[in-house]
Amino acid sequence: MPDTRTQIRRHVRDTPGVHFNQVGRDLDIATGQVQYHLRRLVRDDELAVERVGGRTHYFDPSFDPWERRVLAFLRRETARGILVRIHAGGPKRPKTLAGDLDLARSTISWHVSTLVENGIVEKSEDRPMTLALSRPNRTVELLELVSPSLPDRLVDRFVRTVDELLE
Repeated sequence: MPDTRTQIRRHVRDTPGVHFNQVGRDLDIATGQVQYHLRRLVRDDELAVERVGGRTHYFDPSFDPWERRVLAFLRRETARGILVRIHAGGPKRPKTLAGDLDLARSTISWHVSTLVENGIVEKSEDRPMTLALSRPNRTVELLELVSPSLPDRLVDRFVRTVDELLE
């Protein structure tokens, strides 16, 4: 049976962008152990770490910082939905995305702003503004590597519910 560190390294490489807490849940390892081994793996350059939107995600070091951010966002249901819609239908207006995804415009606005800040989505200069993927081919390749975990989807749905109540 592989030792804990090997098990964690393998899991992170198989699930790029996995969130810290998900590692412990998936492998049934205590939080302290996960933290200790992840720190050592990052320190020894066997894994890379990226904090995105208040969450810590882990990656194989072969992914560059932009790819790491894309993978982290693709693990979130709402951001993933936005990126998939833009990819599938080409440049989209935020209003169209809100309708397609049945989300409040404020929710779309927040996610789009975050995706633009991270260089994943680009805004057009013309009016009405449209949104496009900044690196469409690579984004699609990364899209095929991940899907959001159940806890990530539940958190996204909770945030959307609260957002709708505040509208």
